[in-house]
Amino acid sequence: MSFFTRLSNGWNITMNSFKILKENKQLILFPILSGLSMILILGSFGTAFFASAGWNADNINNDDPLVNYALIFLFYFVNYFVVVFFNTALIHCTRLYFKGEEVSVAEGLRFAMSRLGAILSWALFAATVGTLLKAIQENVGLLGKIITGLIGVIWSIATFFVVPVIAYEDAGPLQAFKRSTQLMKEKWGESLASTFSLGLIQFFAMIIVAIPLFIIGSLIHVLAGIVLAVLGVLLVAAIMSATQTIFVSAVYHNVTGDPVKHYNQQMIDNMFENK
Repeated sequence: MSFFTRLSNGWNITMNSFKILKENKQLILFPILSGLSMILILGSFGTAFFASAGWNADNINNDDPLVNYALIFLFYFVNYFVVVFFNTALIHCTRLYFKGEEVSVAEGLRFAMSRLGAILSWALFAATVGTLLKAIQENVGLLGKIITGLIGVIWSIATFFVVPVIAYEDAGPLQAFKRSTQLMKEKWGESLASTFSLGLIQFFAMIIVAIPLFIIGSLIHVLAGIVLAVLGVLLVAAIMSATQTIFVSAVYHNVTGDPVKHYNQQMIDNMFENK
C-alpha cells in the first residue's frame, strides 16, 4: 500500500475520532484538567523552591548534578502521572461510548482512580527512563544528542498503546511497555500517517485560530491579543490531545478484538497492517 493511501486512511480515521469527540464534547475536559493540574502542581513546586531561596532569584544557583537530576526526575514523574491519569480516564470514557453505554467525566475519573497504582508505577518507570536519557544527552555531547533523539522516537512509537494496556491488562510498567511494543509490531506496519494527519491539522488549526484572535484582541490592547491567541492555541491543543487519545483507544480495541463503532474495519486493518 502506497504512502498516500496510508495518509488517506489515517486522515479518515482521524476524522472519525473528531466525530466521537463532537458527539461527546465533555471529553475535552480531560486534557484541560490535565493541563490545569500540571500548572497547579508545578506552580506549587516552583513557589516552594523559590521560597526556600528566600524569594531571591540570585540564590537559585545549584551546581549539584544529583539535585538537578532529582528535580528533572520529579518533573518527568509529575508530567507522566498527570497525563496518563487523565488519558486513562478518557480512554475509559471512549470505551463506554464504543460499548453503547453512558459517557460521563465522573465515571472516567473514578476508573482512573481505580488504576492509580498502575499509573504511579508507569510514571516512575517512564520518569526513570527520561532522566537517564537526559543524563546521556548532557554528558556525551553531540553523539549523546543523536542517540537520545533516536531513542526518543523509538520510545514514543513503542509506548503508543501503553495507556490502554495499563488501563485494561493489569500489567506492570515493564510488561506494559513490552505489550505495547508487541501490539505495534503486530499492527503498526510502516505507516505513521495518522500521527502526520493529527500534526498537520493541529498546525493549521493553531494558525487559523491564533491569528484572528490576536487581531481581535489587539483592537483592545496588544496584551489582550496575546492572551486570546494563547488561549486559542491551548484550546486547539486540548482538542487534538483528546482526538489522539480517542484514536489510540479505537485502534487498541480494534486490534484486541473488541467491536468499535464509527470506524471502518478494513480502514484500520490497512492502517495498522502487518509488515
